[in-house]
Amino acid sequence: MRAMTPRLLGAFLALLLLLLAPGLARAAEASADLEPFPRPIATYADDPLPVLQKLGARIAAEPFNLVATVIFLLAIGHTFLAARFMAIAHRYEHALDHIDVDAALADPRVGRQRDRLRFRATLFHFFGEVEAVFGIWLIPLVLAIISFHGWDTMVRYFDHVKYTEPIFVFAIMAIASTKPVLRFAERNLAFVANLGGGTPAAWWVSILTVGPILGSFITEPAAMTICALLLLERFYKLKPTMGLRYATLGLLFVNISVGGTLTHFAAPPVVMVADAWNWGTVHMFTHFGWKAVLGILTANGIYFLWFRRELLGLAAPAAETSRAEAPIPLGITLVHLGAIAWTVLNSHHPALVLLGLLFFLAFLVATERHQSAFNIRSPLLVGFFLAALVIHGGCQQWWIAPVLGGLTEWPLMIGSTLLTAVNDNAAITYLATLVPGFTDELKYAVVAGAVTGGGLTVIANAPNPAGQSILGRQFEDGGVHPLRLLLAALLPTIVMGAAFMLLPS
Repeated sequence: MRAMTPRLLGAFLALLLLLLAPGLARAAEASADLEPFPRPIATYADDPLPVLQKLGARIAAEPFNLVATVIFLLAIGHTFLAARFMAIAHRYEHALDHIDVDAALADPRVGRQRDRLRFRATLFHFFGEVEAVFGIWLIPLVLAIISFHGWDTMVRYFDHVKYTEPIFVFAIMAIASTKPVLRFAERNLAFVANLGGGTPAAWWVSILTVGPILGSFITEPAAMTICALLLLERFYKLKPTMGLRYATLGLLFVNISVGGTLTHFAAPPVVMVADAWNWGTVHMFTHFGWKAVLGILTANGIYFLWFRRELLGLAAPAAETSRAEAPIPLGITLVHLGAIAWTVLNSHHPALVLLGLLFFLAFLVATERHQSAFNIRSPLLVGFFLAALVIHGGCQQWWIAPVLGGLTEWPLMIGSTLLTAVNDNAAITYLATLVPGFTDELKYAVVAGAVTGGGLTVIANAPNPAGQSILGRQFEDGGVHPLRLLLAALLPTIVMGAAFMLLPS
C-alpha cells in the first residue's frame, strides 16, 4: 500500500476544498429556515411499496441517502483493514528506529527522511485504531452533507446530535479504570479463587465467571482489562496448550459481552438503547442479567469439563513472587465507587457527568500516592467511536426502518448476532433505536443478538481490542488468529443465544 506523504495529503485536501465549493456557496445564500435533515421518513410517503422499491424510491428522492450509506459501509470495511494499517505503521516505526537522531540533525536529507517516516507511522497507526475508524469517516460524511445541503445544514445536524451516551461511557470508563477500582475488583476475584484453593484452575473459573459479572458494575472495558491481566499472570504464563488458550480467550470475549447486561450502564450496546427505550437496571436484570449469569456458568462448565485434565494439571510456579504494593485506604476506594455511582445516577445529564469527572480528577491529584497513571486514551477512543457512530447512524434511518422492521424475533436475533461479528455491537443496537414502531419483543431480540455475538471477533465488542492487546503475545506469531478465535467463541455464543431466546423473561 502506497504511503501518503504530507505533500500528497495537502493535494488531497485541496481537492476536497474544490468539491466543497458548491456547498459553501449555497451556505452563503441559505436562509435561516432550513429544511429538516436528515429527511424525515414520513415525507417519503412510500408505505405501500415493497422493501426494494421503497429503498430505490428513497434514493431517487434524496441521493444523499446512498452517499451516506456508502460512506458508512466503507467505514465498516475499514475495520477489517485496521490490523493491516497497524502492521504498516509498525514497519515504519521499525525503519524509524534505525535512523540515528544525531545523523538526522546533522544531515537535512536524513532529517527529512526521518520526518516522512514519523508522519507515515503516525498516520497509519491512526488508521489502524479500530475505535477511530468511524471518526475518520466523518470527514467524507461532512463533505457530503456540505456538498448536498450546505454548510449551515451540516453545522445544525452536528449541533442537534445527542452525545449523552458517548460522554457517559467516556466518563465511566475513565473512573472505572483507576487503580483503586481495579484493585477492588481483583480482591473480589482473589476471594473466589481462594475458595477453590487458589490453584490455576480455581483462578481460571473465578476470572471467567466473576470477572465478567463485575463488568456490570465497573463497566465492561474495565472488567476486560483486569480479567486479561489476571489471566496473563495466573494462567497464560503457565504455558497451556494452544487449544486451551483459544478456548479461554473465546470464553473471555463472550462472557464479557454478556456479563455487562445485569445493569443498564456498563455495556456499550446496552447504553446505546437504555435511554431511547427507557430500560433501567431492573429491566436489564429481569430480562437479560440472570440469563447471562446462567449462560456464563454453563459455558464455563462445558469448557472446564472439556479441558479438565489440563486445567487440573496446571501448577503455579514453585517460587511465586508476590507484588509488594501498599494498601489503598478504604476511604479512597469508597470515593472512587461513589464517583461511579454519581456518574450512573446522572448518566442522562452530560453537564453533571463532566462536572463530577472534573472533581474526580482533582481528587486523583490530591491522592496521587495511591493512584496509577490516569488512563485517558482508551476512554477517549471508545467515546470518540460512539460519538462518530451516533453521527453516522443518524443518516442511516432511511434504510434501517424498512429492512429491520420487516423481521420477526428469531431472524432478527440471528441477524443481529451475525452482523455483530463484522461490526461493533453498539452500532447494531444504536441503529435499531432508529426503527420506528419496534415492539418490545423485537427490541429484546436485537439486543440479545448483539451481546451474544460480541465475542466472535475482535471488532465485535468495544472492550475486545484491549483484551487482545494484553494477551495477543501468548498466541502463535504474537497475535490472535481470527478464524481460531471464531471457532473457540462459537460454542459459548450458541449457549448464550439459547439462554436469551429460550429461557422465559
